[in-house]
Amino acid sequence: MKHFVLTFGAFLALAALVVGQTPEPKPEPKPAPPQPVPQKPADGTAPVKPGADASKPPTPAPAPAANAAPKKRTIEEITKNCQVFNGLFRTYTDRENGNMYLLVRKDQLQREFIYFAQTVDGVVAAGRNRGQFNNEDVFIIYKEFQKLQFIVQNTAYYFEPDHPLARASRANISHAVVASEPVIAESNEGFLVSAGSLFLKEQFMQVKPASSGPEGKSVLGKLSESKTRFTRWGSFPKNTFFTVDYVYENAAPQRPDDDSKGVQDMADPRYVTVRIQHSFVAMPENDYQPRADDPRVGYFMTQLTDQTSTDVTPYRDFIHRWNLKKKEPNAPVSEPVEPITWWIENTTPREFRDTIKIAALMWNKSFEKIGFRNALVINEQPDDAKWSADDVEYNVLRWTSSPKAPFGGYGPHFANPRTGQILGADIMLEFSFVKNRVMARRLWDEVGMAGLSQAGNDSAFDPRACMAATMTQQGLLFGANLLHLRKADPVDFDTMLKESMAQLILHELGHTLGLNHNFRASHLHSPSELQNRELTEKTGLSGSVMDYMPMNLGPDKQHQGQYYINAPGPYDDWAIEYGYSEPAPDAAAEAKRLNAIASRSHEPQLAFANDADDMRKSGKAIDPRAQIYDMSSDPIAYGSERCEVVGKALSKLLTEHPKEGKSWQDLTQAYITLTTEKSNALTAISRYIGGVYVERAFVGQVKDKAPDPFKPVEKEKQQAAMKALAKHAFGADAWNVSEELIRHMQQQRRGFDFRSEGEDPKIHDRVLTLQRALLDHLFHTNTQNRILDSALYGNAYSLGEVMHDLTDAIIHEQDLKGQVGTQRQNLQLDYVDRLLNIVRNRSNLPATQSVALHELNRIGKLCSPFAATPNPNQAHAEYIGFKISQGLDLKK
Repeated sequence: MKHFVLTFGAFLALAALVVGQTPEPKPEPKPAPPQPVPQKPADGTAPVKPGADASKPPTPAPAPAANAAPKKRTIEEITKNCQVFNGLFRTYTDRENGNMYLLVRKDQLQREFIYFAQTVDGVVAAGRNRGQFNNEDVFIIYKEFQKLQFIVQNTAYYFEPDHPLARASRANISHAVVASEPVIAESNEGFLVSAGSLFLKEQFMQVKPASSGPEGKSVLGKLSESKTRFTRWGSFPKNTFFTVDYVYENAAPQRPDDDSKGVQDMADPRYVTVRIQHSFVAMPENDYQPRADDPRVGYFMTQLTDQTSTDVTPYRDFIHRWNLKKKEPNAPVSEPVEPITWWIENTTPREFRDTIKIAALMWNKSFEKIGFRNALVINEQPDDAKWSADDVEYNVLRWTSSPKAPFGGYGPHFANPRTGQILGADIMLEFSFVKNRVMARRLWDEVGMAGLSQAGNDSAFDPRACMAATMTQQGLLFGANLLHLRKADPVDFDTMLKESMAQLILHELGHTLGLNHNFRASHLHSPSELQNRELTEKTGLSGSVMDYMPMNLGPDKQHQGQYYINAPGPYDDWAIEYGYSEPAPDAAAEAKRLNAIASRSHEPQLAFANDADDMRKSGKAIDPRAQIYDMSSDPIAYGSERCEVVGKALSKLLTEHPKEGKSWQDLTQAYITLTTEKSNALTAISRYIGGVYVERAFVGQVKDKAPDPFKPVEKEKQQAAMKALAKHAFGADAWNVSEELIRHMQQQRRGFDFRSEGEDPKIHDRVLTLQRALLDHLFHTNTQNRILDSALYGNAYSLGEVMHDLTDAIIHEQDLKGQVGTQRQNLQLDYVDRLLNIVRNRSNLPATQSVALHELNRIGKLCSPFAATPNPNQAHAEYIGFKISQGLDLKK
C-alpha cells in the first residue's frame, strides 16, 4: 500500500474544495517592485487583425506521444508571436489569430484591484448609451490549483478588527466568483489566462439588461460568440482596459415604439452592437482619508454598515470626493498638489467652448473660499490628440448628437469602493439640449413634469441619472417662444442660451465633484427679488446649481433678471467646505470639525433635499419645497404668475409666431411648450395640498427654537394652492384656446408619419392627460392617508375640506346651469370614477371612503334636477347619475 503525506495547508485546500468553498486568503504578500513599463504605442491601443476571431480559444499544443506525459507549453512559446502591452497587467495579442491573453503576476495574487466598466457606445432602447458608467467593484485574484479565480468582494460591511465577531466576518455575506479561468501557462513571474474567456462573455458585467424596451422585453437577443470581439485594448501603469463589441442576434425582433415614429438608431434590429470598456484599476496607495457622510449635506456616498457597533445608526458611510491636497499645507491659500483636471473633448462645438470653460472654472470660487487656488484646470483636447477620451486617466467633457437622446447632460464619476476617493469622471452633453425641437411624433405626449406622475418605479432608481438638461431645454424652448412674442433683441436670445449652458455645466460638474441633487435650493429669493440681477449675481439666483429650476422669466421685457444661475450658490460653497476643507489632525477633532460645518444646515440658504425627498411623482415624498421645476420662496404665487404668462402668450400665438415660408410645425410645438410650462408650474403647486415640511437638524443643533422635524403645510397655503388649481387647472376655461389656433396646429408631414393615429390636433386627450396627472397626486393613497395622519400633529386642512373644495373646483351647480363643454365633461366623469374607486377599494382607509361617498352623494343630488328636465346638460347629468348608481351597487 502506498502512503501519501499531506501537508496541513494542502489538507485545508482539499477540504475547502470538497465543501465547495474558497479557503480564507493568505496574508497579502509583500508587493514586488514595480515592473518597468516600456514605451507604449502612440494611442496605447491596437486594432484586431481583419478576419481574426478573438473569441477563439488559444491554439492547442500538438498531441503528446502515446504513454508520454503531456508537455505544457511555456508563456514564451505561446506569446512569441504576440504584440505586448506592459502596464498594470501585461497583455498579449496574437498577431495571426487575434487571441488575447492576460498575465497575472504572482505578486498580484490576493491583492485588491478595482473593476470598472463604462458604455462606449450603445443603443438607448437596449438600456446602454454612450458615456454610461457601471458600478465599481473591488476584486481579488486567487489561484486554485490550475485556475485563477476572480472574486468580487462584498464591501458593504465593516467589522472592528479586534472584536471577537471579526472571526465571523464572512458569515452569511456572499462574495461573487465572477470568473474561474484555467491557467494556460506559467512562469516564475506569473500566470497566463485567456482574456477572451474573461471579457467576451458577460462575466464581469451583465451587459444585456434584465428588461428594457417595449413591454419590459429587452431589444437585445442572444449574445453571438462568433461576432463578439475586442476592438481596443491597452495597458498603462495604473489601469489596463479592454473594449469589446458585444453583438446580439435576435431572429424575430420587436422594434421599439419610437422606431415606428421616425427614430431609426438601429440599422437592423436583428443585429445590435453594444460597446463596453472594461478596466482593471490599481487600488490607490496614498494617504487619502475617507470623509464621513452626513445626511444634512448632499454628497454621493458609499454605505458601510458596522456589524460590531451597538449604535442605533451603525453607519460608517463615507462621501465621494477627489484627493485634493494643498501644495503648501500651511499657506492660507495654495494650489493643490494635483488639481482636478478636465479636458473639453474635440467633439465639442467650437462656439460653445469658451462658455463651457468659463462656467466650469466658476467652481474655483468655492474652492478658493477654503484655501485652494486653481483647484480645477480646464484644457482643450487637440484635434490630433493621441489619447482617447475613453481612457479612465482623463476626465472629459464630451458631446454627442444622438437620434434618441437618453439625456441632455450626464455627469457620472467612479470612486474607490473602499475609501470614496473619486478616481475618474466624465461629463456627457447631448446636442439635443440646444436644439429647438421636440420629437415630432411625441408632441401630444409631452406633458411636462405632471406626465411623470406614474412614470418609473423606485426599485429602478438610478442615482447617477440626471434630468437637468431636459428641464433646461424645456426652459429654453419656453423662453425662446416668449422672447419671440415680446420681440426681444438678438442679444437677449444669446444671453439666455449662454446662461442656460453655464448652469448645465455647473450642475453636471457638481456631480463629478461628488455633489448630488438639491431640490430645495430654488427657494432662496422672493418672486420680486428674482428679477433683481444685481442681487442675484451677488448671492446666487438659487441656493445651489444642483437644483432643477425653470427658466427665470420676468413678467415683462423691462423686468428681466438672470435667466439661470451662473455661479455656485451659498449651499454649494458650504457643501464644498464640508467635502474638501483640510482635515483636523486626529479622528476626534475631525468629527467635531465636520459636525460644526454640518450644524449650519438649518440656515435657509443651506436648505437641502435630494432625489429621495422630491415630490415629482404622484404619491412620492412629503415636503412640497423639495420639488423640481418650482421657483422662489412662494412657488404658489410664482406658479400662478407663470400660468397667467402662458395664457397671454397663447392668445397671441397665431398672430405673432408663424414664420413666412415655414410649415405650421413651429406653431404646434410652441403650443406644446407653453402648455408644458404651465403643467410644470401646476404640478409644483399641487404638492402643497397635504404636504408636510421636513427638517433634518440634529438634536441640539439650534440654540434657540429648533425646527420640528415634521410640520404640516399651513392651512392658508394649502387653500391657496387649491384655489390656484381651481382656476388654472380645473376651471371651465383653464385650457381654452381659440378655434382658429386649433385649426392651424398642424405638424409637418414626413413620409408616412400619420398612418395610424391621424394628424389632427388631439386637444381633448392632451388637456385630460394634464388634469389627470394632477388628480393622480391628489387622489393617491399616500396623499389622502397623509392628510388624515398629519391632522394628528397639526394639519388644519381636513380631508373633508380638501375633497369638498376639489369637488367645487370640478363640478358645481353654476357650472351645470350653463353649457358644460366636452373637455370639462371628461374631467367631471373622470373625477366621479376616482371617487367610486375609493369607495369600492377596500385597501383605502375607512375615513377616506366616508369622505368619497359623501362627495358622490353631493354630486348625485346636484345633477339630479338637471337629469330630469330638458337642458343643454341633461345627457351629461344623466350619465353622471348612472355612473354613481351603478358604481355604488356593490353587489355587481
